[in-house]
Amino acid sequence: MIGLGLLLQRKVGSPEQLKGVKLLILSLALPATIFVALLNIELSEHMLLFPLLALVINGLLLAATHFGHRLFPSLSRARQRTLMMLLPSLAPGLSCFPFLAEYLGDEAVALAALADVGNKLFVLLLLYLLAMHWYYKFGAQQRHQENSKIRQLVVDLFSEPINMVMIVALLMLGLGLNLQALPSSVASVILRLSGIMAPLILLFIGLAVKINGHDFGLILRLLSWRAGIVFVLSGCFIALMPELSVPVMLLAIVFPQSACSFWPYAHMSTVNGMEAHQPRTFDVSFALSVLAISLPFSTLIILGVLSFQSFMLEPLHLLGIGAVLFAGAFVPQLLSRIKTAISSEAAQKQEKKDVEVRKVLAEAG
Repeated sequence: MIGLGLLLQRKVGSPEQLKGVKLLILSLALPATIFVALLNIELSEHMLLFPLLALVINGLLLAATHFGHRLFPSLSRARQRTLMMLLPSLAPGLSCFPFLAEYLGDEAVALAALADVGNKLFVLLLLYLLAMHWYYKFGAQQRHQENSKIRQLVVDLFSEPINMVMIVALLMLGLGLNLQALPSSVASVILRLSGIMAPLILLFIGLAVKINGHDFGLILRLLSWRAGIVFVLSGCFIALMPELSVPVMLLAIVFPQSACSFWPYAHMSTVNGMEAHQPRTFDVSFALSVLAISLPFSTLIILGVLSFQSFMLEPLHLLGIGAVLFAGAFVPQLLSRIKTAISSEAAQKQEKKDVEVRKVLAEAG
């Protein structure tokens, strides 16, 4: 399906057409899948922990990015801020949910949807406040604009189709109702919409992936570094909670591996539009490249984890994979330093040899 999407890029490749496909996914197919998944589970108090755990993951990734960007000295200040917006964010809707539905079933999708509530609060509100904090450090507009924007983000949070569907489903569960309580025609439509989600998202991944050769190596290293940290966190979590069920363990591995969210890019674009001076607070073109590479990168990791479940459920394996990805992010940088050191040493030897030759010639003359 992803390959078919790649073949269709010439036919469905404009931003407007891709936006239409994405709108179908986020407004119809994905909400229907989440609605069906939620109504097929039994609500319990421990499920309220999932949004909190997602927020903890976001916070840990934010802290790791804040301290870790020093390991990439070539990054400008604008790019450092851009990565602090993007790398802690998660977009499970396009990169995680369809594979959870295919491999683990409705319960895993429902739990992931609950966890995404915490992630949505982080990417919609907390990252926006962070973006505006940096914007005002450069000397900016009046703060009433910030308050107005926050109110609009809260409205968007509750008016988004996915969140509206979750609210309705949770209310129905609280009243003891399930999918069978709906009229059969309505339930049939919802089930049919749910059925198109996985193929539609796989096609979208193939249609949307566009890799810019410039900065590709750097972005791949950054995403590898992020994935390595997440694997280590997941390994530690599973080691501390061995009594968890297999679906919940796999969810703890793949949910944090979701692609970077589009919402931080929207916040950065807003700030960029408000700025009339240089240097910019964020590098929005770099942000687009990160988003473009993040989706297929996360998709491959999630598919790999779910395809080798028994191997991935071992905490030591997760820690080992995380360490390899983390270290691999710095191999090109290390090789470059070694090459530079060797070249410098060779140049010094050649210079020393030239000095000796000139000295011999001077004595002979």
